[in-house]
Amino acid sequence: MNSRQRRGIILLLVSVLCAIGAFVGVISVIRDVNSKVGPEVPAYRLKSDIAPYKELSTAQFEKIEMPERWLSDNAVTDLAEIRGKIAVTQLRKGSLLQSDMIVKRPELGDGEQEIAIMIDAATGVAGKITPGATVNIFATYKGDNKGADDQSKVIVQNAKVLDVGKLTPLDPNSDSRRRNRATDAVPITFALNTLDAQRVAYAESFATHVRLALISQGGDTPVSPGDRSYTLDDDK
Repeated sequence: MNSRQRRGIILLLVSVLCAIGAFVGVISVIRDVNSKVGPEVPAYRLKSDIAPYKELSTAQFEKIEMPERWLSDNAVTDLAEIRGKIAVTQLRKGSLLQSDMIVKRPELGDGEQEIAIMIDAATGVAGKITPGATVNIFATYKGDNKGADDQSKVIVQNAKVLDVGKLTPLDPNSDSRRRNRATDAVPITFALNTLDAQRVAYAESFATHVRLALISQGGDTPVSPGDRSYTLDDDK
């Protein structure tokens, strides 16, 4: 073997050693990054905007992989968590789904039934009534032709709201007395027992107005019998 061949072999060995060193260096960098980033876990991103108070479905989300340490503690990593849940606020496209964005959809209790009525957007608690809220339902009635006074009554106490629909223009040809003034209303679904459902149905048909009074959380103090009805004479 001449000197030229020996130099070639030495250069080849040096190249191999450099390649091995570079490979080991890359592996070290990858291991270092992995040790800092940690394992990846699934997360779910919104494909489109989701309106508040609407029930969620798996088709509204896309699965992505993210380092676990980069996710917040309340990030949803299993779509089974959305079963029977609704959005509590407007959810924006591209946002990562988190548990504080959703709540369990209110359900019927024993002996309860669903009843939905249109609530005048102006006289209801506009924008503040949400599924799961508790309200008192008031109705106002015109006095009859025999001299009876106009009257306001608490017809249902502590009514549980199941669903809040979209703002809907009222039919101007409707002959309902309380719709003569209102132009827009919101369909609101309640969970009520049979008697309270009858009271609400009667009020929607015959009352001048039906109004909701939002009750604070835990504030379910009953209205005393003497305060359930009111006329102007009560202030005299």
